[in-house]
Amino acid sequence: MTGGTLQTEFEFTLPQGYVDDEGTLHKEGRMRLATAADEIKPLQNPRVQSNSSYLTIVLLSRVVTELGDLETIDASVIEELFVTDLEYLQALYERINNQGINAVETACPECGEPFEINAENGSHVTTDGAAGGMESAGVDTGPVSTGGDLGGVGAAESPGFEAADMRATGAESPESEESDPGNPAE
Repeated sequence: MTGGTLQTEFEFTLPQGYVDDEGTLHKEGRMRLATAADEIKPLQNPRVQSNSSYLTIVLLSRVVTELGDLETIDASVIEELFVTDLEYLQALYERINNQGINAVETACPECGEPFEINAENGSHVTTDGAAGGMESAGVDTGPVSTGGDLGGVGAAESPGFEAADMRATGAESPESEESDPGNPAE
């Protein structure tokens, strides 16, 4: 057992932000790690049972703990987010719950060497073999370009949300999709 601590909440800034009924913009927030109950209980929700796409809304409303000055974050708040913000939160959910850290992979613009950076502060992330966790290396890696894509995946490509959607509908796992051979950019 190591003496390290587990980070269970992660700060975020929405790309667009939620606009409440008074016209106030809320962009800063916090998301906590999901529990098994967070993924199981929404499956009992009648709206999820009638529309599996609603699972994303219910799940995010359970794990987003703060958003600006709002007193409560419920499904109605998540429903009113702009699509870019919803996709951002889905990608954040995947990163923190699958990797345990809000890190994204990028590559050195000079040599092409891949490495991970902390999406919150841009610091270089390395795996600490002794502790088995992620820690900031404390080195200055200079400006890092993520190509405008924080490394997240959209709703349709998000494995955790897709798996939860399949559980809600009882669907089988789809075969891996191949890229479009007619795309000249590939």
